Amino acid sequence: MGMIIQGVTGDWEVVIGLEVHAQVSSNAKLFSGSATEYGAEQNTQVSFVDAAMPGMLPVINTAAVEQAVKTGLGLKAKINNFSVFDRKNYFYADLPQGYQISQFLQPIVGEGILTIDLKDGVTREIGITRLHLEQDAGKSIHDQHPSMTLVDLNRSGVALMEIVSEPDMRSPEEAAAYVKKLRSILRYLGTCDGNMDEGSMRADVNVSVRRPGDDLGTRCEMKNLNSVRFIQQAIVYEANRQVDILEEGGKIDQETRLYDSVKGETRSMRSKEEAHDYRYFPDPDLLPLQFDDAFVAKIKADLPELPDEKKDRFMNTLGISAYDAGVLVAEKEVADFFEDVAKGRDAKLSVNWVTGEFFGNLKRTGKTIATSPVSADALGEVIDLIKDGTISNRIAKEVFEEMFDTGKSASNIVEEKGLKQVSDTGAIEAAIDDVIAANPDKLAEYRGGKDKLLGFFMGQVMKNTGGKANPGVVNKLLKPKLDG
Repeated sequence: MGMIIQGVTGDWEVVIGLEVHAQVSSNAKLFSGSATEYGAEQNTQVSFVDAAMPGMLPVINTAAVEQAVKTGLGLKAKINNFSVFDRKNYFYADLPQGYQISQFLQPIVGEGILTIDLKDGVTREIGITRLHLEQDAGKSIHDQHPSMTLVDLNRSGVALMEIVSEPDMRSPEEAAAYVKKLRSILRYLGTCDGNMDEGSMRADVNVSVRRPGDDLGTRCEMKNLNSVRFIQQAIVYEANRQVDILEEGGKIDQETRLYDSVKGETRSMRSKEEAHDYRYFPDPDLLPLQFDDAFVAKIKADLPELPDEKKDRFMNTLGISAYDAGVLVAEKEVADFFEDVAKGRDAKLSVNWVTGEFFGNLKRTGKTIATSPVSADALGEVIDLIKDGTISNRIAKEVFEEMFDTGKSASNIVEEKGLKQVSDTGAIEAAIDDVIAANPDKLAEYRGGKDKLLGFFMGQVMKNTGGKANPGVVNKLLKPKLDG
């Protein structure tokens, strides 16, 4: 469902396109051998090429090219065997060369598709316009000195993939779903770690409004948003701002705006009309980037199963609902963990335990899948013990919590604490007889037509056996005895 803003003069539709900058997972920069590790001391990962020393020549990093092609294949996009690096000229303190090496008319990857997952199992296809490679700029730091801006060039020359969408999104929810899905695909592929808080994935958001069915309106671009929440808030604020202007008879200036997440508003940065004509031209230091079909075929052969395919397989072969499958495949680590748990076991029970008790205990203990004291095999053992009637579901939950706190196995805890479920009919019959003998008045009421008391007797039997009686067996034996 698109976002419709109801104005005084009628309805307005919101149109959104995103440009996502994803840092390529690679040990070296796009045109130099400098390291790319996050959090290193300022200006310690800067070669002469990154600092734009005279006479330094860029050399393309093959690993970054492979990662771009791999991402293009993951987005079901056209791979261009011939692409060109251009210089995009502008001056800024943290851009040592005075230009950025990017791709303009001939990018490495062309049109593709990304399927977004919305509420109630609804999916929508969003067009990808292109993906191109470019180098990042350095970082200006304004809060370390009262009168000077400091520059850290560690990011200068880091390889980025700019992934541009078509203006196909119609609401903040769709934009959020797009970013989440793109991040998920990049992480499955291993081409970008998707850590928005570290700046390795950032989005420029284009927003315009129009009357439903009209041509596209004038757009404004909000730069460098680094969280899904900020993207959604910025869209809502900006769309309403534009509607207010248009409703008063004004017109939208095409401009670049900044989203202030503290104030929750967008502010003008610079107008696009007088904006830089970047004077693109092919970089004379770099030959066109060319590779053959065999290079692409080799990368394609090594592609992992991606979230959409995994989701289909979970639904079709394991009979899991679209919702559950969506939750499980969003993060590769969760999907892998689930598959290990579900191997040869009841899929539905496995889903419930992974998304319920396991996630709940991770949250309770502040742990992640990587640091979890309970492995997939250990959780699988809990499910096996429930399935074969050794412990009840209720006892299993207590056992599982203890596994998280002590690291012990389920069977050890069950053994130590004597938690085995009683399925022995003789023992259960004896417990039922005791309960009936102790409650003659309740028995009389039950036989006088108060069927609801079945629950009371059931509870008493469970209490009598310390919660260890197999409820299925109790059920079978209790009613005939009560009916006498």
